[in-house]
Amino acid sequence: MVADYSYEAAAGPGPIAGVDEVGRGPLAGPVTAAAVILNPANMPAGLADSKTLSALRREALFTAIMANAQVSVAHATVQEIDDLNILRASHLAMIRAINGLPHPPAHVLIDGNLIPRGLSLPATAIVKGDAKSLSIAAASIIAKVTRDRLMVDLAQQFPAYGWDKNAGYPTKLHLDALQNFGVTPWHRQSFKPVHNILYQDNSITP
Repeated sequence: MVADYSYEAAAGPGPIAGVDEVGRGPLAGPVTAAAVILNPANMPAGLADSKTLSALRREALFTAIMANAQVSVAHATVQEIDDLNILRASHLAMIRAINGLPHPPAHVLIDGNLIPRGLSLPATAIVKGDAKSLSIAAASIIAKVTRDRLMVDLAQQFPAYGWDKNAGYPTKLHLDALQNFGVTPWHRQSFKPVHNILYQDNSITP
């Protein structure tokens, strides 16, 4: 499957924003969303689902998208993830990203099968949209590169957890570090592996 501009063309006229998020699965860090309005006359070549691209290619496309499109990035915090649940927090980040665009789009293409609650603009949800829509593919690249850079920065403060390599996902190194060093302020306490470590002492009778 190759992403194209057909969903955007069908949703027009007017500026069409593609929206995607990254970071639902990690045990640590925020969830990050991006909204991108591409310029149909000047679209970077090679746009594709960020998961299918090498880190080097993602970085190059990130630079090209930032130079040639309207872009907004937003996050939902660890606290918001724990308070709302990860789906609602992801949708909150998406709405923040859309609201951060310089001009409101005429239509929004959302990756997934749900349109976020509270989104007042016309919108279409597209399952596997990052592999079908160029605008959503661009948003997936912006969101992933932004979040990966953030986790690399956080890894400088908490090097034991390997966030510069695993972006907060539950790799063996990350789970072992959780067991050995405990929970940081950047861990999602509502996620089971973190919750279990936080409360494991409660099950031990003195």
